[in-house]
Amino acid sequence: MPLPFPILSAAEAAAMIENGQTVGFSGFTPAGCPKAIPMAIAAQAEAEHAAGRPFRIGVLTGASTGDSLDGALARAKAIAFRAPYQSDPTLRAQINAGETKFFDMHLSVMPQMIRYGFLGPIHWAVVEASDVTAGGGIVLTTAVGAAPTFLQKAGKVLVEVNRRQSPSWLGMHDIYQPVDPPHRSDVPIYSPVDRVGSPLCTVVPEKIAGIVETDLDDETVGFAPPTDVTRRIGMHIAEFLASEIKAGRIPKTFLPIQSGVGDIANSVLGALGAHPGIPNFQMYTEVLQDSVIPLLQRGRVTFASTCSLTLSAEMIREVTAQLEWFRPRLILRPQEITNHPEVVRRLGIISMNTAIEVDVFGNVNSTHIMGRQMMNGIGGSGDFTRNAYLSLFSCPSTQKGGKISTIVPLVSHMDHSEHSVQVVATEWGVADLRGLSPVERAEQLINRCAHPDFRESLRDYLRLTKGQHTPHHLGAAFKMHLQFMETGDMRGVKW
Repeated sequence: MPLPFPILSAAEAAAMIENGQTVGFSGFTPAGCPKAIPMAIAAQAEAEHAAGRPFRIGVLTGASTGDSLDGALARAKAIAFRAPYQSDPTLRAQINAGETKFFDMHLSVMPQMIRYGFLGPIHWAVVEASDVTAGGGIVLTTAVGAAPTFLQKAGKVLVEVNRRQSPSWLGMHDIYQPVDPPHRSDVPIYSPVDRVGSPLCTVVPEKIAGIVETDLDDETVGFAPPTDVTRRIGMHIAEFLASEIKAGRIPKTFLPIQSGVGDIANSVLGALGAHPGIPNFQMYTEVLQDSVIPLLQRGRVTFASTCSLTLSAEMIREVTAQLEWFRPRLILRPQEITNHPEVVRRLGIISMNTAIEVDVFGNVNSTHIMGRQMMNGIGGSGDFTRNAYLSLFSCPSTQKGGKISTIVPLVSHMDHSEHSVQVVATEWGVADLRGLSPVERAEQLINRCAHPDFRESLRDYLRLTKGQHTPHHLGAAFKMHLQFMETGDMRGVKW
């Protein structure tokens, strides 16, 4: 039976969106993002600009997106406002040049901020689906993100039905939204395997302005092979967690794992899966990467709850070809639930995220280069770090061929404070900061995590101010950063 919704071209759908409106797009990373409609909006913006007319929209998503969304719109200079996270180089440059406003925010709170009205009206929701029902049921694809909230709050809805994705995705999602205060109760997830919501999103059929049919792959990319540095980081973290089990500080049955995105995260998960001292485990996380799929197939990961399947093209084909096998082992939820502080605290998550830099007292910068240039955003790292059973950050000890130390006297921008950061790992080792004074934390970080080329310089910094609880020297705290900006090298700082 044909659906009671207009079948549109991407250009016809884009023509409905007007200058100055705010659009909520589905997806979380490039997974599950609409593709044809954003590219058509970009083309519309270019045509309007060529005619001398303004055309820019507000863009809200679950997290980062693919080139056909953030990339196309940024190149067309069509984004006036962006939240909550991005990773596109063109958009990043526009944000740092002040051409596009960017609101960096914790991913768990964005859906409720939209429902509360703090981000203004949502004029359109544009979502990718594997199937749509006549009654307004929408089966999402490889990610959930904030799509349920966009669909709920948007004035009108456009759906890209991606024929590359099988309708068999029905049943792979668990769509649940908390009731807003003062009527909110607990989120009834007591184990990663619990299903508490609906397998699909539902909207009033009259809101669906049209359907655009596509046949497109997600624009996720593969990950670099492990390097010596990422392998050593993974090995150190696996050894540390295994020792915590032996010491009785982590249950013998282990605890659910959350892992950030990137090459280091992929290597760490691979190391956990290979370590004989780590038992089979579950994941309660926001992103699943390639390394998790073979762990699921081998039984090392027994269940994975996530918001997004951020997989390479080869790996997503393997998963979609075996959806029935993965159905009892894998579930996709909204970011408001995967990152929910209450659930993270209840389940006892071990959180593992990456840092740009860490200062000697345990504060972490995960968003800004030299304190000023936005990289991507805080993402979900803060949601997990503040509420985890055990919070861990990792990074290489140096960058730029050894010219930058990632262990510094004072982070140039702080996203996670020393009160939330418990463990730091680099390729040199692990610093366990729990229960330590500021000076003791500094000693651990310098001796165990800093590159040997920078250790003595960091010790010299600590000697500048003695007899203080936190021996920062306000006149010298950023001297390594300033020297790098002047000379391109942090080495050899003279305090």
